[in-house]
Amino acid sequence: MSSLVTTQWNPAADEGNANAAPIPLNDLKRQYHSLRNEIDEAIGRVVASGRYLLGPQASAFEQAFAAYCGVRFGIGLANGTDALEIGLRAVGCGPGDEVITVANAGMYATTAALAIGARPVLVDIEPHTMTMEPISLARALSSATKAVVVTHLFGRLADMDAISAVMSGRNIPVIEDCAQAHGAERSGKKAGSFGVFGSFSFYPTKNLGALGDGGAIVTDDASLAEAVCELRQYGWRTKYRAVRPGGRNSRLDEIQAAVLNAKLPHLDRWNAKRREISERYRHAIGGAAVLSPMTAAHVSHLCVVRTKLRPALQAHLARDGIATDIHYPVPDHWQVALRHVFAHDLSLPQSEAAAEEVLTLPCFPELTGEEVDRICDSLAGFAAQRPQP
Repeated sequence: MSSLVTTQWNPAADEGNANAAPIPLNDLKRQYHSLRNEIDEAIGRVVASGRYLLGPQASAFEQAFAAYCGVRFGIGLANGTDALEIGLRAVGCGPGDEVITVANAGMYATTAALAIGARPVLVDIEPHTMTMEPISLARALSSATKAVVVTHLFGRLADMDAISAVMSGRNIPVIEDCAQAHGAERSGKKAGSFGVFGSFSFYPTKNLGALGDGGAIVTDDASLAEAVCELRQYGWRTKYRAVRPGGRNSRLDEIQAAVLNAKLPHLDRWNAKRREISERYRHAIGGAAVLSPMTAAHVSHLCVVRTKLRPALQAHLARDGIATDIHYPVPDHWQVALRHVFAHDLSLPQSEAAAEEVLTLPCFPELTGEEVDRICDSLAGFAAQRPQP
C-alpha cells in the first residue's frame, strides 16, 4: 500500500474533467452486445420450442451450474431471495426459530428469515473482510438457533474454515449466501460447496447475470434437493399432489436459463477481468482508502473501497465523471421497517462503521482500458491531494 500523503489540498487540482464522457457504475448493454449472437440464438430456440418453464434449458443449466460449483444438485428458482427463503424452509426453519446472519449485506437474509416467521439474529463482522466474524457467531448461538446464513460479500468468501470450526458438532445447518460470489474459491472449493447448500441470485448485475430475475440452490444433499424441488412448485411431489407444506411458485424460466447457459462458459474470464481492474484501483488509491488484494477467493462482484474520507472521495470521482454507489448505507438493525424486529439498543460497531465508510467503484468486465485508466488517474489524484484517513 502506498504511503503517498499530502497534508495540503489544492482545490484547483481537484476540479476534474467535466468534458470527459461519464463512466457508469455498470452498463449491462455492453455485455449483451459482446454476446449478442449467442444470447439471441438461445432466446430464439426457447421461443420456437414452445416450452417456457421447467424444460430442457433449465435442466441443462441446473446440471452445468452444479458441476461448476463442485456439487451434485442444482435447482433453479425465481430469484436469490426465494433461494434463501425456500432453502430455510427446506432445512426445517419455521416460526420462532432463530436464524443468525449479518447486518451489512442489504437485508436479504433478514427478509428471507422474516418471510418464514423466523427471528433473524444479527452478529458483527470482521473489519478487514466485512464478512461474518466467527467469534460473534459463537456468542450468538443458542438453543433456538436453527440455521446460520453466511454472506460472501462483494465477491469475497467469508472465512468458512473458522465458521465451520465454530459450528462443528452442533448439527445446525450453515447456509451460504453466494449472490455476490459466483466462482469465488478457496483451496479448490467454490462458493456454494462449503455449507449444506449455497443460494445464488442471477440478478442482471451479478457476476453471472440473467436478463431479469433468477436464482438457484446448489447442494450435495439429495434429500435437501428434493425438498427444494417440491417447495418451488406448490409442495408438489407429482403434479397437483402437494406433500410438503410451505410450497410456492418459484421457478427459473427457460429464457433466463438459456441466457445463463450461454454466459456460464465466460464466467471465469469475467471474474479474472474484475480482479485485474480491482487490483489496479488498489494500487492507484494507495493509503487514501483500503482495498484488499484480489485472490481467487474474491471475484470482485463489487469493487468496494473503505475510507473515512468517503464524501470527499465520492465528490472527487463525480467531478471526474465517475459514477459510484454505497453498498450498503443502512445496516439491517437501523432500517425503519425493521424497528419492531431488533432491540433498540442492539450495537454492531463494525457493521455500523462499515456503513459509514464503504464506497463502490465501477468494476465490470466491459470497462474499456481508457475508462480504467481514467478511474486510476482520478484515484491517484485523490490520494495525492489528501492525507491518509
